Amino acid sequence: MLKRFIPALAAVALTACTAIPTTHPGQAGGPISSGTGMVSAADPRAAHAGVEMLRRGGTAADAAIATLLALNVVEPQSSGIGGGGFLVYSDHGGDPVTYDGRETAPAAAGPNWFLKDGQPMAFDDAVPGGKSVGVPGNVRLMAMVHRQHGKLPWAALFEPAIRLARDGFTVGPRLNFALARGDDEGSSVAASTAAARALYFGRDGKPLAIGTIIRNPALAAFLGQLAARGPDSFYVGPNAQAIVAAVNGSARNPSPMSKGDVASYEGKPRPPVCGSYRGYRICGMGPVSSGGTTVFAILKQLERFDLAALGPRNPAAWHLIAESMRLAYADRERYLGDPDFVRVPVAGLIDPTYLAGRSALIAADRTMASVAAGVPSGAPVAAAAQEAPEHGTSHFVAVDRWGNVASETSTIESAFGSGLMVNGYYLNNELTDFSFVPSIAGVAVANRVEGGKRPRSSMSPTIVWGPNGRVRLAVGAAGGSTIIAQVAKAIIGVIDWKLSAQDALALPMLYSPGDTVYLEKGTFLEPMAPQLRALGHANVDYRPPMTFKANAIERAGGRWIGAADPRSEGAAVSE
Repeated sequence: MLKRFIPALAAVALTACTAIPTTHPGQAGGPISSGTGMVSAADPRAAHAGVEMLRRGGTAADAAIATLLALNVVEPQSSGIGGGGFLVYSDHGGDPVTYDGRETAPAAAGPNWFLKDGQPMAFDDAVPGGKSVGVPGNVRLMAMVHRQHGKLPWAALFEPAIRLARDGFTVGPRLNFALARGDDEGSSVAASTAAARALYFGRDGKPLAIGTIIRNPALAAFLGQLAARGPDSFYVGPNAQAIVAAVNGSARNPSPMSKGDVASYEGKPRPPVCGSYRGYRICGMGPVSSGGTTVFAILKQLERFDLAALGPRNPAAWHLIAESMRLAYADRERYLGDPDFVRVPVAGLIDPTYLAGRSALIAADRTMASVAAGVPSGAPVAAAAQEAPEHGTSHFVAVDRWGNVASETSTIESAFGSGLMVNGYYLNNELTDFSFVPSIAGVAVANRVEGGKRPRSSMSPTIVWGPNGRVRLAVGAAGGSTIIAQVAKAIIGVIDWKLSAQDALALPMLYSPGDTVYLEKGTFLEPMAPQLRALGHANVDYRPPMTFKANAIERAGGRWIGAADPRSEGAAVSE
């Protein structure tokens, strides 16, 4: 379904219109199912925008793009055209193709980008302003996917988002929480520009209350222009000039990004990362994402253990999951980076023999005293450096009547990104996903800053095929490096514990990227802390539920069944 952007067609507004709620309708009743198409997103208004495309005869690709654009309006703290993303796509349930819309560093960037007086900057000091901004990739990603898989005119995909921005939408709990969290700290990134303060804060300087109607006319106008003029208009002309002016002239951390940096940005098709787990085929995003290799490693290292017999309420099961995470994250820290700049041993990292050797380090009755990266086939000499937190992210899934499946994760990195606003949307702070330390003991860090390079990501859009060869599950999450753990947990829930996708997403979260095991507060995992300590996990800490957010659609009983994380305002909407 190759469809090129045709300006004449793009300027035509389709007359059919699905009513999109401006408030936050919850996902009422039981699971939402459909025999045709469906969208699951972190905000129901964005899911409705995607379903509107399905009802017009659009594909899952069309629905995903419309969902992303609507999320930019109603979830401005998390994703949008000022950021980037990854998409895993299956045509008619067949082999996946993957697309990379990750942001790039300016050509002038170098290994010392985030050093100050020879020392790494504090993360909170590096985020605000221009230096953290990468060239946004989402519009190029959207255009690439639309050319390959779309059916509807480009302009049609913008209509729901334009209506929401022009006519208004209500502030939901999550947006209010994000705004208030910054306000409580006294240095809100969200309010760092006059335009942003006018949109999201009252005259008293306080965040707008839940239920307040917000209109974003600047964004509505720009989306209308982008719809009519096509994707190139984002990267050349007034918008590109505005991006460069914002980052060059930022009061904090100004950046030497150039118009050439913006104009030269390219989205890229990438090879998917696929492997077998208990007869299921797991396919995710390859580098520069670390999601595909790390999710698969967690799963494959657990394959020799009978998780089904242990069940989700057994501390022994979560101990094994924690140990597998520790091993997989160690490899991730050392080897994952932009494959256009560093050699990433993907085949070695997902090799069953290599992962069997890593799995042999895991014991059911004790904790590994320490964990280090392994040496997979093809591994280069590289140093490991930990990354900073990432939470301004959103995942969504779309399926259509032809069996096409889109699993996409979009991000501006931290909440409200860099705080810089252009044409009504926030610019990302994605460059803080690079390792601030360029080398350790003279060995280069794979994820160090370099001009034109893409920072490593944790985003893990995933599609799972069942033993019958048909799509069983499409899933992804938001929440920085916890994304990998959330996706692995959901897949374990569906495959090992035979849970519905909804119940798998609702499972409590355990996150163990190193020597500390984090348990989700207020869940059945919290009382397991003594048992985990008895197994040798000396450092057990807790995370609040608000930091987790996942979405999924599964295929069961011949129908699509939607799932949305109960910790979020997300919902699944059927065609």
